[in-house]
Amino acid sequence: MHSTRRRMLLATTAAATLALGACGGGSGEGDDSAGSGGEGGDITLSVATFNEFGYEELLGEYEELNPGITVQHVKADTADNARAALRNSLGADSGAADIEAIEVDWVTEFQQYPDKFVDLSSPDLEGRWLDWKTEAVTLEDGMLLGYGTDIGPEALCYRADLFEQAGLPTDREEVAELLQGDWDTYFEVGRDFVAETDIAWYDSAGALWQGMINQVEQPYETPDGEIIAVDNPEVRELYDQVLSASVDDGLSAALGQWSADWSSAFQGDEFATMLCPAWMLGVVEGNAADIEGWDVANVFPGGGGNWGGSYLTVPAQGDHPEEAKALAAWLTAPEQQIKAFEAKGTFPSQTEALDSDTLAESSNAFFNDAPTGQIFAERAEAVTVMPFKGPKYFEINTAMQDAISRVDVDQTDDPASSWDKFAAAVGDLR
Repeated sequence: MHSTRRRMLLATTAAATLALGACGGGSGEGDDSAGSGGEGGDITLSVATFNEFGYEELLGEYEELNPGITVQHVKADTADNARAALRNSLGADSGAADIEAIEVDWVTEFQQYPDKFVDLSSPDLEGRWLDWKTEAVTLEDGMLLGYGTDIGPEALCYRADLFEQAGLPTDREEVAELLQGDWDTYFEVGRDFVAETDIAWYDSAGALWQGMINQVEQPYETPDGEIIAVDNPEVRELYDQVLSASVDDGLSAALGQWSADWSSAFQGDEFATMLCPAWMLGVVEGNAADIEGWDVANVFPGGGGNWGGSYLTVPAQGDHPEEAKALAAWLTAPEQQIKAFEAKGTFPSQTEALDSDTLAESSNAFFNDAPTGQIFAERAEAVTVMPFKGPKYFEINTAMQDAISRVDVDQTDDPASSWDKFAAAVGDLR
């Protein structure tokens, strides 16, 4: 699958013109010191991330290990805003951070502009990451666009106290057994839960969609460039299924994921479960501080799934590309990947880190001391499908998320009318 994609990308690159936005506002905008030299040869490197990478303490550690280097962390409030800022900076050839984190869903989009990035390939780093993690950012000429940070094997996070209120099992192993099965099983248990508690079963239809679509091998595009999003019966079936459960059955809390309302809802009893890629643990803990009852079960509807995972890239416009490359390599080394996992639950993509005793023996106090290293390692083994995500994936999936939100969150459309708007948006991308 990846070899086919790289061939397509190479052809696309040759014909592509830079269509990135050029209105400024990059991740490092407003930071006069970022990437600039200082007295005595001291330099400042900026690292742009989003959500939770677990780098807060690591960046300070790097400064201590490398006198003369100051590291500034530029953290976007959402991944979408980080992507938009990077697009603007690359289009303007100015404003990017020295190191820019990108999500796996954006890789194909940014691979179209290899001249905007530093080639990170090095014989010293071969075999460092899972093969599929590295292959996804390797161009046909051998250029490596990014260093792998985390991967996103998915489990299920749940509120044990709310499960108890509904008369459901609370032990994580019993919860995993209860929810073992497909999406219908997950929704069926949810209907029973809502009937007992009048509390939503999950946070957001859009969040569930991301778990569902990541189990489809070719959801929106084919490797030869055909857009099939509207005509793919599997996509339409999942769309109808998630909206029926969310709206007709009332299982969704109708929260737009990553919205302010969504973040604040963690402080109440507004939903009982949510899909949890490993990196989500840090997000939950951050939003649900002082709330007791969260746990994580070794189960996922439909088997296995991977949501997300990111890379560190080095934009070519920076003043210190070699120093930035060294910092990116250090942050993605096994020791640092383990520390990031311990800090925020970001699950390692680095082979040596995946085999570490620290990971196997790790637990998470916030999630009732769940053995998260073991759970997510087993969830990673359950992943059987890595969806093909073509150059239009991000735009199509955003249009789909908008369609779902119009029904679940905004309630301005019914499923049929919102699908028609989705189809029109996809038509504009052809």
